[in-house]
Amino acid sequence: MPKIKTNRAAAKRFRKTASGKFKAGHAFKSHILTKKATKRKRGLRATNIISARDTKGVARMVPYL
Repeated sequence: MPKIKTNRAAAKRFRKTASGKFKAGHAFKSHILTKKATKRKRGLRATNIISARDTKGVARMVPYL
C-alpha cells in the first residue's frame, strides 16, 4: 500500500488528544471583535473538541497525527 498524503492545511489546524479525539481552535475570533461580548470572546479562546460526526473526516485528512 502506498502512503497517504496528509492534508497540510488540516495538519496545522487539528491536534489529537490522548484519548484519540481531535481538538482545534474556535472560529469567529479573528476580527470584528468590538460587537462581541467579553464573555463570548473569552470562551472562544478555549480549544474546541471536534464532534463525533466530524472525527472520521478529520482522521482521513491527517492519518499520521
